[in-house]
Amino acid sequence: MARPIASHPLAPDPRDPNRLLAGWAATRRPARLAEHYERYGRLPLVLGAGRAERDSFIAALTWSGLRGRGGAAFPTGHKLRAVADRHRRPIVVANGCESEPASDKDHVLLEVAPHLVLDGAQLAAVAVGADEVILCVHRGDQVLDSVLSALESRGMGGPPVRITEVPGGYVASEESALVNFVNTGVARPTAKPPRPFERGVGKRPTLIDNVETLAQLALIARFGPDWFRTCGTAKDPGTALVTISGAVRTSGVYEVPLGMPLGRILDEAGGAPVPVQAVLVGGYAGGWLPMPSATRLPLTSAALRSAGSALGVGSLMVLPADGCGLSDTEWILRYLADESANQCGPCMFGLPAIAGDLAQLAAGRPDGDPLDRLQRRFRQITGRGGCRHPDGAIGMAASALRTFAADVHAHMRRRPCIAAARGQQVTGWLPVPPGAAEGGWR
Repeated sequence: MARPIASHPLAPDPRDPNRLLAGWAATRRPARLAEHYERYGRLPLVLGAGRAERDSFIAALTWSGLRGRGGAAFPTGHKLRAVADRHRRPIVVANGCESEPASDKDHVLLEVAPHLVLDGAQLAAVAVGADEVILCVHRGDQVLDSVLSALESRGMGGPPVRITEVPGGYVASEESALVNFVNTGVARPTAKPPRPFERGVGKRPTLIDNVETLAQLALIARFGPDWFRTCGTAKDPGTALVTISGAVRTSGVYEVPLGMPLGRILDEAGGAPVPVQAVLVGGYAGGWLPMPSATRLPLTSAALRSAGSALGVGSLMVLPADGCGLSDTEWILRYLADESANQCGPCMFGLPAIAGDLAQLAAGRPDGDPLDRLQRRFRQITGRGGCRHPDGAIGMAASALRTFAADVHAHMRRRPCIAAARGQQVTGWLPVPPGAAEGGWR
């Protein structure tokens, strides 16, 4: 997918220069270190800060209401507090591995604002008392040059940051997979507990945060929690980076205030040049929502959850009216099955079986009652995987049956989707890469 960046970030006050992409929007290039400090100022929390000062910073972060931007949306302040309260010296892992094909926000952020990410990672390390930061990116990722250049320009100040290149598997960016890779060289998720904040890298308490979360943390440290709350909603304050793709005029990464209706967000990408029928929100572990009713939904965790989707990685993929949602969902399921860690039955056998049932439906060749079979598989698989990978896939597949219910009933009456009958997608708009090669976990 091409990755143009929004030419201007959205915020309630367009004069506010202090959001994630504001520096890039003004200069059209990544800021040098001197320019970065001129725009944002120096960090208020420095190496050697006392416990009271560190506790005060974590309290302010908690009050800000910042939630993780990597998918789980866990309160960031609570996460830092849990690590800081452990008895052993912690370590911080900045997660820049963007495995989700529908998302490009972390790549863009690392390319255009690497100093904000590094600021946030080092601030988090100081706040929890860590003596090291590990920044994880996928092996061979194009952002590596930008990050290395930024690190070189910063010199030796603050907790040291080392780069770890992780294999490119979809589940390799899951937090326990990152810990496992750093510890053993194998990027597969592990059973929980213990959670990484209890015992992670080197059996030490480990704070793992998405790079967007850390960049937001760096802004809150400078401008305060009240400033952060001037944007967004009471329960979902601040801005978020959203990747918009599919049937829109200008695909790319946009910075939007949380709470903005989905329709207004899509308008910022130029709107749809063709009739549309649905939008996949939150990536491949998110959920399908029907259009045009979805345009009124605000971009908040609660609203999307009540509609049967999730904010997830912050992505909106718009399906044109001539697409087949069931066929596209089958393609996604096959990709997710190929990308599983091959460690448990729900992924190894359940996901391919679900993809097969969806293929029968889309092709109008139902064997028995695939709809009933799908529902039984959903119940059998949910909550039984070695990680949350199969649960995310099930949630997305279930949302397809709801959103494309009319297509389901038509296909059950042996009315095939033309593209599915030909074994192809209608428009080719869906960014489904080939699955990971066998043994690509090291």
